[in-house]
Amino acid sequence: MDWQDEGIVLSASKLGESDAVLEVLTPNYGRHRGFVKGGSGKRGRANLQAGNKLSLNWRSRIENNLGRFTVELMHSPLGHLMGDGFRLSALSAIVSVISASLPERESHAGVYEVLEILIALLEDTKDPDYLASGLARLELGILSELGYGLDLSKCAATGSPDDLVYVSPKTGRAVSREAGKPYHDKLLPLPAFMLASQAPIENEGDIINGLTLTGFFMERHIWGQTKNGQPAARERFFASVRRMAIPS
Repeated sequence: MDWQDEGIVLSASKLGESDAVLEVLTPNYGRHRGFVKGGSGKRGRANLQAGNKLSLNWRSRIENNLGRFTVELMHSPLGHLMGDGFRLSALSAIVSVISASLPERESHAGVYEVLEILIALLEDTKDPDYLASGLARLELGILSELGYGLDLSKCAATGSPDDLVYVSPKTGRAVSREAGKPYHDKLLPLPAFMLASQAPIENEGDIINGLTLTGFFMERHIWGQTKNGQPAARERFFASVRRMAIPS
């Protein structure tokens, strides 16, 4: 069996003396793994860096085997990111969240499209708020793709679409300011940027609330079902976002 597609590198690890196990996200074949001959050599390592876009050919005699990739580099964003610890940390968090969340060999073309957008954003901007909000939106999309989408369209109590500022941790449904006032301490804050892509990000508190919100439901429905839990790269990135929010 064999197929051809493009894909974005999620991770690569050494296999033997000179080969590597490559994990990619593709639009048509989902999150997929395979070994790359010579992938741990100097040229191979450069091609298999997280965030790189590759042209891929995967082949295996048996469909369920690891299989072998042959790859060709199409684009690398790393030249724009070198020396910028925050953007590199954001990239690491993004790919690790996808790796830890999506099932193998199951197409999620929508997530692939969002990943492409986020990598382009990483190349084009240094604004930490936009980068961190991109991760929160990615996680919101993953929840929806896997059948755990939050209902942020209207208030769970009143049915109104106006002034939605909370999410119920029990139901994942939005709650308006007035309806949620008596339960303020038990509800999760819902920042405006999570409701509309053009909504403003008012401050770092919005970013923290957004990542807290998606992290809560990702942990409940996805990461909590595995032994690994929240990806370490995501935890480190979130810690850096929280540090930036503390006045110096």
